[in-house]
Amino acid sequence: MVKVKSRDILQLVTAYPLSKNLEQLQIELGLPSIRNLSEIENVFGCSTKVKNHLLNQLDHLFAYPDGAARLLTSQLASFLEVEPEQLFIGNGSDEIIRLLIRAFLNPQDEAVMAEITFPRYKTNVTIEGGKPVLVPLKDGVHDLDKMLTSITDQTKMIFVCNPNNPTGTIVEKNALMDFIAEVPEDILIVLDEAYYEYATNDAYLQSIPLLKKFSNLVILRTFSKVYGLAGLRVGYGIMDPFVAAELNKVKEVFNVNQLAQTAAIVALEDQDFREECVKKNEEGRIYLERELSSIGYTFFHTQANFMMVHTDKSGDWISSELLKAGILVRSGNALGYPNSIRVTISSMEDNQYFIQTLKSLRRNE
Repeated sequence: MVKVKSRDILQLVTAYPLSKNLEQLQIELGLPSIRNLSEIENVFGCSTKVKNHLLNQLDHLFAYPDGAARLLTSQLASFLEVEPEQLFIGNGSDEIIRLLIRAFLNPQDEAVMAEITFPRYKTNVTIEGGKPVLVPLKDGVHDLDKMLTSITDQTKMIFVCNPNNPTGTIVEKNALMDFIAEVPEDILIVLDEAYYEYATNDAYLQSIPLLKKFSNLVILRTFSKVYGLAGLRVGYGIMDPFVAAELNKVKEVFNVNQLAQTAAIVALEDQDFREECVKKNEEGRIYLERELSSIGYTFFHTQANFMMVHTDKSGDWISSELLKAGILVRSGNALGYPNSIRVTISSMEDNQYFIQTLKSLRRNE
């Protein structure tokens, strides 16, 4: 019997729930194939140029990566028109979230966030001994007014996920600009823009220019979504050089592997692929919104590559029935919306099959 004890704070934390892999599900259910619409991945993959590039990198696997990711940093700085000192490269943007909390949150400090948003904010704040302050969404959108009134003398960090996961909604740009201006300058504002490239609405805030005025603003983006590199784990943050320097004190030396760094550089160069993915996603979103409305389902208006669809049945039941037909979606039950499902906007073929299956379930209710 194990007699060692873990930290007391871990009694408040549960492990992130990992789904069964597709092969396991296919065997268990006896299905020839499964269309995975649950993981918010770029179903169109990554750039062919990235694939070809990686094949030429296999002779370099023996060498440690550049711990400072200098070449990627330089390319990103040029692309974003910022200074290299403003960038921090992470093992996915979720690593940067963890490092920000490690570097800037003392035990008992508070971090304000939406009640229903990316769960790793709350988990990492709790692990570091901080106090998550949860503010309910308003119609699926961050309630910025309530978030402002939740600030206390103990508040050290605020998270805004824009577009928000799992709702896909955005905060209107004027409201977000006013919010950023009202937050005290000694509180770090973490603006998580993992789905930035998918946001085509004119009401979406272009945040990078605000860095010149607000040194407490941190913008997070990633190569996992529209660039299709989720398997390589590379994200980045744009921030004041002081914040980036502090993160370098608490990161692992070789936090981003060399394949990820070079793949991100090539992906960044292939903007035609990115634009094509955004175009296909927009076409899929418009199709799904029209068809879902026609069968009486409502949804949050998304600016990401997924949708939160509201039904009059349990999300667990709907997702279970869809899986029988070979469609894997995420039940909203664990996401704060028990009568909803979250579905990835996919290829038009998969989108149409999803709608056809939903219509069949609707007819059989």
